[in-house]
Amino acid sequence: MCGIVGSISSRDIVGVLVQGLERLEYRGYDSCGVAVHRQQTALPGANAATSMQRVRSNSRVSELAQQVAKGSLQGRLGIAHTRWATHGAPVVHNAHPHFSHGPGADASSRPGRVALVHNGIIENHDELRASLKAKGYVFESQTDTEVLAHLIDSLYDNDLFSAVKAAVLQLHGAYAIAVFCNDEPHRLVGARAGSPLILGIGKDGQEHFLASDAMALGGVTDKIVYLEEGDVVDITLGHYTLLDRTHTAVAPAKRPVKTVQVHSGTAELGPYRHYMQKEIFEQPRAIADTLTGLKCIAPELFDQQTNHPPGATAAQVFGRIDSVLILACGTSYYSGCVAKYWLESIAKIPTQVEVASEYRYRESVANPNTLVVTLSQSGETADTLAALRHAQRLGMPHTLTICNVATSAMVRECSLAFVTRAGVEIGVASTKAFTTQLAALFLLTLSLAKTKGRLSPSEEQRHIKNLRHLPVALAAVLALEPQLIAWAEDFAKKENALFLGRGLHYPIALEGALKLKEISYIHAEAYPAGELKHGPLALVTSAMPVVTVAPNDALLEKLKSNLHEVRARGGVLYVLADADTHIDSAQDLHVIRMPEHYGELSPLLHVVPLQLLAYHTACARGTDVDKPRNLAKSVTVE
Repeated sequence: MCGIVGSISSRDIVGVLVQGLERLEYRGYDSCGVAVHRQQTALPGANAATSMQRVRSNSRVSELAQQVAKGSLQGRLGIAHTRWATHGAPVVHNAHPHFSHGPGADASSRPGRVALVHNGIIENHDELRASLKAKGYVFESQTDTEVLAHLIDSLYDNDLFSAVKAAVLQLHGAYAIAVFCNDEPHRLVGARAGSPLILGIGKDGQEHFLASDAMALGGVTDKIVYLEEGDVVDITLGHYTLLDRTHTAVAPAKRPVKTVQVHSGTAELGPYRHYMQKEIFEQPRAIADTLTGLKCIAPELFDQQTNHPPGATAAQVFGRIDSVLILACGTSYYSGCVAKYWLESIAKIPTQVEVASEYRYRESVANPNTLVVTLSQSGETADTLAALRHAQRLGMPHTLTICNVATSAMVRECSLAFVTRAGVEIGVASTKAFTTQLAALFLLTLSLAKTKGRLSPSEEQRHIKNLRHLPVALAAVLALEPQLIAWAEDFAKKENALFLGRGLHYPIALEGALKLKEISYIHAEAYPAGELKHGPLALVTSAMPVVTVAPNDALLEKLKSNLHEVRARGGVLYVLADADTHIDSAQDLHVIRMPEHYGELSPLLHVVPLQLLAYHTACARGTDVDKPRNLAKSVTVE
């Protein structure tokens, strides 16, 4: 959930490290830091004196940068980190990088031999901590990461690479680490298991980098080696050695250097106040890009994974499967819930949607003819990756991911992929990634229906026409922003809200409630409207606004009855209604009319006003919209 940047170079790399952290801010964090091996000037012919220095902050990277400049921090070897707190509060002494201390009576006895940054969670940190304390190591933090620094120090015998290799054999859990040692000023070591880590190859091979995300290295290098599960890498100036999980040397061909185009600078806000607002308004373009070149519905749309095994093309897989299992978390889970309605009503394929963090912890019945679909914006979501691997171990080999990052672990580990083209999403609360996932899931539905002979040519052309019109339809919905600002002024004064939907639009109500709670900190819940009388109606008062998604579909009349139930209890309704629903505004009934009814694709339109409502409510309450408290963009720990 946090970010790593490390480098060894023949130049001062402090600026590169801080810039890398700035590019990883979108992932979410609550503290940050940088550490370097500072090489001081020495007399000609003499060994250079060396020392380790660090700067840490529980504020933003911009404040860290000021500290770095004030302290004139310089170095050719260094590591940096943005931390999202798991073990220990978000305070400076828990921030990374961590230095080893001890053994001895206090931390000053031998400070700072090993410096380390870490993503992930070490599950056996308590046992390791007890063992290291018995050896005299002193702990200054509550983190599992400091345990790693001390463990490597305890195993160090003038060879950092050997110490790291020995240390990772003792670890249970997930980790991506970057480490350097005061005694070896020309060496950087990295290792990963369960958390992503990449190796960046610098210009002319004269500098190398480690990072948790290729975006951190934008503008520095586009030559990337993706480390695989259990890999350990030893990096010196102009050279690196890579070992696999068995600590056997890996041939370069097995971990090829790939050219990856990443954004080389911070995304410009332009006329927008926040990245979330910008990304909401980018949705017409994101949908258009995701659907670029769409002329007919075909399984080949899902062959975007270049390394799928023989016999695993989409056409072959789609012909074999008889059910679908969708694995996802958070917002992506709600897009999967919408897809269940599509897959069962259009493609007539039984579909199950599972919260990825729960799926692998229960007994389930595996069907080898199931298509396992994972959904993730980043493609690095730890729970979803673990659920995918669990499904594969159960004997379900047919896997497909819908993801926004072509180079992610999810794409590499699934046999099929559809890469959405939402572009970089910086706001923690997902918007355009959600709607592009929905577009991709609708394409998947149509592709499966066509493969199974359940989609007529006329139906195919109708759906393609509607998909191509989506950007225009979304632009019309975005024009409703002024009316939603007026709603937001009411919502900003509330502490609770209720969202209602039926059928296809129940997951959209869930997504609307999630958006509001994520960024405005208003407690919000969503229910199928038919469930009102089974409990939630007890909460309805004039102090709790009730948001209702009301498209003109087969459930409209049922939904109108639910609205009457709310009004009869003194509730105040805020309704997103299609033009021909005949729901009119009144004193306790606020209506915004959608520009057009969009049939099966209506969820993509109705979610946008809910995004805008959450955004403007958060603005009115003065919260940190793009970086809401306690949340991270890329959830790479369980």
